Amino acid sequence: MKTFALLLLVLTTSTLAQHSSSAQLEEMKKLDFLIGEWRGEGWAEFIPGQRRTSSITENVQPKLGGMVLLIEGLGKARVAGKEEEVAVHHALGVVSYDATAKQYRLKSYLADGRSTEAEAEFVEEGFQWRFQTPQGASIRYTVKLTEQGEWFEKGELSQDGKSWRQFHEMTLQKVK
Repeated sequence: MKTFALLLLVLTTSTLAQHSSSAQLEEMKKLDFLIGEWRGEGWAEFIPGQRRTSSITENVQPKLGGMVLLIEGLGKARVAGKEEEVAVHHALGVVSYDATAKQYRLKSYLADGRSTEAEAEFVEEGFQWRFQTPQGASIRYTVKLTEQGEWFEKGELSQDGKSWRQFHEMTLQKVK
């Protein structure tokens, strides 16, 4: 009887895992439009009136058979005293889909050691992820493909969750 119960448990778990992984893969395929190497320009304005422009590269690769996307973003800009552009932003993100919770998740890491965990979803404007800052503000990023096939992304900040101020924008072209 114990052997039968163990066999039943293994078969049930295996079937659930297969269903879960196929649902995950199906949801992750919706993000295939991001895969590739992208380059372009963007700006960030963390303090109103102090906008900083940069050249940006985003490299998006499917990993684990398409179960996750690995996204590396690098922003470079000219700074006083330097001849060449220097990195002003460097981030690594991992996007996955939790089939049980029916929720996309994005875990991001910055070169300065900070990290965030964000929930994400498709909204009318595109693919959006959001998180809370340690100070209690809400941040959301939305990315979409334009009619010209460009990656358009904007970042917004809210102190109250109702009114939003744009602090970031970038437009990238696919190069690979």
